[in-house]
Amino acid sequence: MSRILAIDYGTRRTGIAVSDPLRLIAGGLATVETRQLEQWLADYFAREEVGTVVLGKPARMDGTPSDTWRFIEPLAERLRRAWPDKEVTFCDERFTSVLAHRAILDSGIGKMARRDKALVDKVSATIILQSYMDSCSRNAGPATGRRE
Repeated sequence: MSRILAIDYGTRRTGIAVSDPLRLIAGGLATVETRQLEQWLADYFAREEVGTVVLGKPARMDGTPSDTWRFIEPLAERLRRAWPDKEVTFCDERFTSVLAHRAILDSGIGKMARRDKALVDKVSATIILQSYMDSCSRNAGPATGRRE
C-alpha cells in the first residue's frame, strides 16, 4: 500500500506529514521553505511510494475560502500535472494551528521549543493527515471497503 502525504501550506514554511505504508499512523515528517516545496516533493516521491497528497484547505469560520486558498488551488493543479498517478485532495484545516499549539503544550515540550514555528507547521500537517485518515476510516465498511 502507498503512503498518504499531507501538506499544511504556508507562504513562508510548509509543514509535511506522512502515513506509514499501511495508512494507519500519521507522523510529522518535515517543515520546508515553501519556495522549495515542489523540489522537496519530487525528491521524496522518488524515494517513497505516495498514492495520495492531502492539502489543508484553509477556510474561514463561515466555510468560505481564506486568503491563502489563492495559493493552494494552483499548487494542487501543479501537483496533479506533475504527478498524475497521485490523488490530490483537500481536507479542512480550520483549527489545526490551535490544535497543534495545544498538542505541543500538552506534550510537555519546553517553552523555547514551543516557540518553534516549524514544529507547529509539522504538527498541523500531522493533524490534517490524521483528520483525513479518520474521515476515510469512518466511510469504510468492513466487508466492501465502502459504506453504502
